[in-house]
Amino acid sequence: MCRTMLYKMVVLFVILLNSYVTRASDPDPVQDFCVANTESASHAKQCKNSSLVTVEDFVYAGIKVPGKFGPTGLSGVSVNSNVFPGLNTLGMSLVRADFEVGGVNVPHFHPRATEIAFVLEGTIYSGFVDTNNKVFAKVIEKGEVMVFPRGLVHFQMNVGDTPATILGSFDSQNPGSQRIPAAIFGSGIKEKLLEKAFGLSSKEISKLKKKLSPH
Repeated sequence: MCRTMLYKMVVLFVILLNSYVTRASDPDPVQDFCVANTESASHAKQCKNSSLVTVEDFVYAGIKVPGKFGPTGLSGVSVNSNVFPGLNTLGMSLVRADFEVGGVNVPHFHPRATEIAFVLEGTIYSGFVDTNNKVFAKVIEKGEVMVFPRGLVHFQMNVGDTPATILGSFDSQNPGSQRIPAAIFGSGIKEKLLEKAFGLSSKEISKLKKKLSPH
């Protein structure tokens, strides 16, 4: 292959790679802000008229207290552009997670965002698993942070004697969340496949599906 042809192929590869990376992350804003117009009937988030924007559009008080606790002892309150219009197009969001004693945030991942978790109160066993199935986990305490790389399975459990609270920050306004137990046993995958994959009986699979299927 001639040197000129090789050079052209390398340039093409770089262009295609850059195009992929650009599409894989939130786009850069092209204006100071775009407060979502919550009164618009459109599915696409339209910008509120800038002359009608006030400081209140950039303040949100919805995470002052925990939300409703689920069966695993976890309460999660998401803060995204759906509830906080001022975040629209800024490429970020966050979540408040509260844990009862022994509470668990089951293994899950965010397909579109890296997360940084900051412990506000309590003691949390926290970690993630890389694509080589290596676990990176330790107990973190109040004032410490841990990062979960984009797309990797991660988890948390309150191992302290008191309730715990974490504030998670994402580098996407729509990070997405896939909870592993519900994705596997609550999504309608054929039982025969699950039996072979996990070495469980039909009765055991049915019990898990009944417990984890959405109601």
